[in-house]
Amino acid sequence: MRRRAEALLIGAGAALGPILYLLAAQRQPLSVAVVLTSLHPALSVVLGLALLHERVDRRQAVGVTGAAATVPLTLG
Repeated sequence: MRRRAEALLIGAGAALGPILYLLAAQRQPLSVAVVLTSLHPALSVVLGLALLHERVDRRQAVGVTGAAATVPLTLG
């Protein structure tokens, strides 16, 4: 039952994504909003790790690290 609640919470967060994207696109430069939106797959992996205790293979770890490294490059 706990896993269902966690999965429901993740799904609700994913549903909130398009709304937040529209707000971000209206209030800041679109280049920043697009980069932050591209982090969605990495965020899914991190949430899977934190809430569902999934295992991450090497390729996924490299992808999450690369995605995280792009954020300061865009904001700076």
